[in-house]
Amino acid sequence: LDARQYHGSAYGIAAAKRGFLRPENSWNFQEVTVNGSTIRVELNGNLILNADLAKVTEFMANSPHPGKDRPSGYFGFAGHNDPVAFRNISIKRLP
Repeated sequence: LDARQYHGSAYGIAAAKRGFLRPENSWNFQEVTVNGSTIRVELNGNLILNADLAKVTEFMANSPHPGKDRPSGYFGFAGHNDPVAFRNISIKRLP
């Protein structure tokens, strides 16, 4: 995988820091905040991504992600064909 495809990354755009996932069969806690073009990801109490997508100029496969500059969209979960489970998911609007 490209560094921008691992857990917590802005897919294909900005790489998250690695090494903060708990062992397999343990629950992780993650909080993602999207405010405009800025994405902040905290995983198990550690800041793993703090990126302003509007300022990114280098892309995976040298091609900008088609959704990079969209002002709205969806939040997705990608497991890359590995089984995943989720609990206690909430999505809140920023004040």
